[in-house]
Amino acid sequence: MSFYLYKGLKKPLVFFGLKDKYIFWAAGFAIGGVIIALIGSNIHGLIGNLLGGIIGVGGVYFTIKTQDKKGLYNKRVEKVGKIFVFPNRIKLKK
Repeated sequence: MSFYLYKGLKKPLVFFGLKDKYIFWAAGFAIGGVIIALIGSNIHGLIGNLLGGIIGVGGVYFTIKTQDKKGLYNKRVEKVGKIFVFPNRIKLKK
């Protein structure tokens, strides 16, 4: 297992259960949602405000679900070239 160590922390950067790149994705969606809500409220009023909120909250939810699917730490998947041997645990009576 490999992950980046941050010099001051001596451990991986995790914030509210989100790993480093997912923190930036969630913050981007949240800030983008606020900006869209501010601009949308000036143009369309309540509908623009709701649209910005839905985009912000939905983006953060998407980020959390994406990280849950891919995992918190980097994992290597090396399935090519491996042979899996399963022992025979059934004893046959002769």
